[in-house]
Amino acid sequence: MANHKSSVKRIRSNEAKRVKNKYQAKTTRNAVRDLKALNNKKEAGEALPKVSAMLDKLAKCKVIHKNKAANTKSKLTKHVASLK
Repeated sequence: MANHKSSVKRIRSNEAKRVKNKYQAKTTRNAVRDLKALNNKKEAGEALPKVSAMLDKLAKCKVIHKNKAANTKSKLTKHVASLK
């Protein structure tokens, strides 16, 4: 059990942040999966900026590493460029 009011508050805020980060990360992973599944170049081209923004936000908040975000964006861009 926590001994100080500040540690009790920290426990509460950490749990809230954990849930929010988990939700955002899962939503982004689903968006990446859906983008990889697209075969239409026009649809994929429209979805790419949205997914890239989601990855950037996760990297900015340090939910994922910035290099992982960059690598994922690079792979998605190559995938979209390869579509016909």
